[in-house]
Amino acid sequence: MSWQQWMVGFAGASLVEWLATVSGFICVFLLIKRNIWSFAFGFVQVSLYAWIFFGVKLYSDMLLHIFYMGFQLYGWWIWSRSTDEQGHISPNPGKLSEYLLWIVVAMITTIGLGSVMAHGTDASFPYADAFTTCASLVAQWLLSHKKLFNWLFWIVVDVVAIVIYWQKGLYPTSVLYLCFLIMSAVGQWQWWLSYSRVTKPVVIAK
Repeated sequence: MSWQQWMVGFAGASLVEWLATVSGFICVFLLIKRNIWSFAFGFVQVSLYAWIFFGVKLYSDMLLHIFYMGFQLYGWWIWSRSTDEQGHISPNPGKLSEYLLWIVVAMITTIGLGSVMAHGTDASFPYADAFTTCASLVAQWLLSHKKLFNWLFWIVVDVVAIVIYWQKGLYPTSVLYLCFLIMSAVGQWQWWLSYSRVTKPVVIAK
């Protein structure tokens, strides 16, 4: 693909995709700041993307964003019970065994969902799409519960998602996820700094 073709595809993206892209950017920016209002912009983003992914036959991603709609409300509820006066939360380091368990869950569910999509639908990239779906749900659960290292899960998801969306011609979305990748790295660093300000840095428990 030439740069000219890429620019035409980028500029010709739908208004819905642009609105979803901007909402997603604001959502992650506020998550880095540990601000509860990230969930409001997140709800707008995932609602729009559920429609977008249905249109391009990324059915696992469509289902993911439907689940995300509920997760935005759930995350808001969890965070609203533990914010400070500025509306910020304090990260929870979590346990090594907990993170390892969720990695196994993501792998098993990816194989299961990928098989269903590969043999029962006309889905594009069924296993890679299933991975972004399952791993994202795990990452979102960890994020909702303020786990310190949720960002590492997002980093892996973002790398895979960038490749998928680029291949499907969702150029603003692929650029958004590139921004997400960078912001996830920044988010991990910022959350670690926030955590280390209130407690001595420790290795997560086994």
